Amino acid sequence: MKERSNLVFTTEKGRIEVPKEVSKAPKGDSIVRISLRRLGGNKSVSVVNGLGLESNELKQMCRELKQKCGAGGTVKAFDIEIQGDKRSTIQAELEKKGYKVKLSGS
Repeated sequence: MKERSNLVFTTEKGRIEVPKEVSKAPKGDSIVRISLRRLGGNKSVSVVNGLGLESNELKQMCRELKQKCGAGGTVKAFDIEIQGDKRSTIQAELEKKGYKVKLSGS
């Protein structure tokens, strides 16, 4: 049986932090796909998948795309979601960075 420790601080080492797990990006076919997902009402998000980046790099890419599009967004399960129909802006930006991009879906 594994003991559960709630130790947060010790006088010998100071604050104890648990290292975060770095998850690996899924392997793809090196083609970035951008699709439009319709949400309830009049809302939609542009979804970018297939970048093949690690989680920290993916967050940085999301930050750059949000700035270029002037919209909000997030990273969910190795996909970047940008609010609104910004597919053409995202496609142009990713092609500048050297990615092979395809628009998919509606």
